Amino acid sequence: MKICVIGGANMDICATTAVPFVARDSNPGTVRIAPGGVGRNIAHNLALLGDEVQFVTVFGDDSFGRLLREHCESVGIGTKLSRVVRGARNACFVSVNDSDGEMLGGVADMAVTGLMTPEWLEARLAKINNFDAVVADTNLPAETLGMLIASCEPPLYIDAVSSAKAQRLKEALIMGRLHSNPVFALKCNRLEAEVLGLYESGRTLGAKVERLYVSKGSEGVAVRENGEETQFAALPSKVIVNATGAGDAMFAGIVHAGPGASAADAARFGLECARVAMQTAEAVNDKIKNLKYE
Repeated sequence: MKICVIGGANMDICATTAVPFVARDSNPGTVRIAPGGVGRNIAHNLALLGDEVQFVTVFGDDSFGRLLREHCESVGIGTKLSRVVRGARNACFVSVNDSDGEMLGGVADMAVTGLMTPEWLEARLAKINNFDAVVADTNLPAETLGMLIASCEPPLYIDAVSSAKAQRLKEALIMGRLHSNPVFALKCNRLEAEVLGLYESGRTLGAKVERLYVSKGSEGVAVRENGEETQFAALPSKVIVNATGAGDAMFAGIVHAGPGASAADAARFGLECARVAMQTAEAVNDKIKNLKYE
C-alpha cells in the first residue's frame, strides 16, 4: 500500500538499567541514541514491511534533524512533504527503562511539533488524500488533528501516543464531528483510553471511532468494533530487550494488514510485530521485514 504517516520525528536517548531500577539513585546500565518518534517509528516499520511510505513532519535544522532526515532516506521513507525549519531544535525523547525492558518514564522535548499547524497541513492535504491510508499521531496540535479528521479521505489511523497528548485527540474528535466518516482505527493504552473517556462515553467520542485497539502491554490488546470487545493475548517471547517500540510496531502491523483485513486478523499480526520489536534495544527491529501478513 501507499501510506502517508503524519507525526513526530525525534532522536531517542534510551537509558536501560543493568539491575532493577532504584529511584533517586544512580543506576548502572547502558545509554543508546537512535532515531525515534511515534510517527517515524511507525513509518520505519511500515517501510520494512514493504509499504511505500511518505512521512510528513517538521524537522529542526540542527544535527539531530539532519541525522533523522538522512536516516529516513536510508531506510526508504520519503520526506518530500516534510518541512525543515531554520533555527529550530529538533524533537528529542529521553526514556528510562528498567532491567526487564519496561519503560519507567520519559521526557519529551517536542516543541517543534507545534509548527505543524492547520495551515501547514492544508498546504499538503491534497497530496495526503491521494494515499491508500493515512496514519497520524497526537504530536500534531489539536487544531491540526481536527482538520485532518474532518478532511481526510483515505482510511485514517490514529495513535494516541500518551495520556498527556490524548487530550489533543479528544478535542480533535470534537472538532472533526462534521466529518461524514469516523476515524477508521484508533490505538491507545488504558491510561489514554481513560483520558479519552472511551469506556465511559462510548456513544460520543467512541462513536467517532470504527475500530479501537487498546494496548495492555504484557497482557496483549483489546479490540472493540461494533460495540463488541475481544481480548487478544500477547505472544510469548523468550527475549525482551526493550518494550518501548512494541506499541509502534503493533500499530504498524495493524495498518499494514489494511482496511480490508478484519480487526481480529489485524490485531494478531500487530501482536506478532510487537513481539519482534521487543527483541532489540532499538526502537525498530529490522527483523520485522521477515514477517508476512497472510
